[in-house]
Amino acid sequence: MQDAYDYVIVGAGVAGASAARAIRRHDQEGTTLVIGREDDGPFYRPDLSKTLWLDDEAAPGGEPASGWLLDDEARAELVTGVSVAAIDTEAKSLSLSDTSTVDYGTLLLATGAQPRTLDLPESDRILTYRTMADYRRLRSLVQAGSRAVVVGGGYIGAEVAAALAQNDVAVTLLMRGETIQGHMFPQRLAQEVTEEFRARGVTVVGGAGADSARLDGETVVVTDTTGAEHVADVVVVGVGVTPEDQVAQQAGITVDDGIVVDGTLATSAPDVWAAGDVARYDDQLLGVRRVEHVNNAERMGSIAAQNMVRSRTGSDRPREYDYTPFFWSDLFDYGYEAVGILDSSLTTIEDFTDDGSAGVVYYVDGGTVLGVLLWNVWDSVDTAKAIMGQSLTEPQGRDDLVGRIPLG
Repeated sequence: MQDAYDYVIVGAGVAGASAARAIRRHDQEGTTLVIGREDDGPFYRPDLSKTLWLDDEAAPGGEPASGWLLDDEARAELVTGVSVAAIDTEAKSLSLSDTSTVDYGTLLLATGAQPRTLDLPESDRILTYRTMADYRRLRSLVQAGSRAVVVGGGYIGAEVAAALAQNDVAVTLLMRGETIQGHMFPQRLAQEVTEEFRARGVTVVGGAGADSARLDGETVVVTDTTGAEHVADVVVVGVGVTPEDQVAQQAGITVDDGIVVDGTLATSAPDVWAAGDVARYDDQLLGVRRVEHVNNAERMGSIAAQNMVRSRTGSDRPREYDYTPFFWSDLFDYGYEAVGILDSSLTTIEDFTDDGSAGVVYYVDGGTVLGVLLWNVWDSVDTAKAIMGQSLTEPQGRDDLVGRIPLG
């Protein structure tokens, strides 16, 4: 590692890798350093709960199914297994956990998020799930016939439970809600998904999170909040994440449930930008928010990098981040894409086929469409965004929305 770089990226995730590639597309000469706290380099994180478990051709030995995201063309130096201990925004210097220091010309904070944990004993058999190391550990602990307890019926918990079940693991899913992703889906759809999980062999225990656990030889006994016990070979905790914004806050950079950025993704500190899960930005359709999905990380990393290059070279005007990201998931044979806020406490307008196999759900607040769920409906994200944009000036009701997006 050199003493100084033109571009330093803190965070070796999807946003950081996207930024490094974009820097090289727009600046052939500048030096770039990517610093990652994980031991592995950047990889396509959705593979962790999707392709690595569901694609027979994806090697289970520990390599990411989509490969590593930093290739030779990026010409970025990668340092892994190291975190940033402190940022001096006046000296434009970083102090690293290995006691080394490095100076930067421009800095991108793509530090991502950390999984929330529960008050459970430390054990290799009790894990959160976010890294390649987590995947390797989980793979080593399960095989056909193994027993797993998954805690959390939200986005990651549901995906992990479905992936394990499709690998013939006996899964018990503990969740505080009564239905899987019930905070996102309207009641009828959430109930249908929950029953499908049960039909696929998952023991779904609603209204009961994990209260405690004890180790019993090579098994873990989890006691849920109702007092019932569940025996497992492994426990996966998927109860959300929190933004990794502490080092930015300690440096005096403005944070508020994430690192606050302006329209160009610049932070309150000079020559410092932020992107990905950690960035709190003003979405053109939805207002101030923070998004924890890969589409946002990819696009944000690229735009932030272009603005870093423009700052260094003095070329062109900065680019605004005017993009509203989308996300997707696969749960057994169900698949969906979605954009915006999926909150089942909002007014929901459903438009489904007669057999219920495909449909669109609009999430509406006073005529403003805040989110759209595309259930087994594809290639319609741009149309959904256009409807959301229109609703900002023209309130939308059931008659306006039903039939707007083709279901076939």
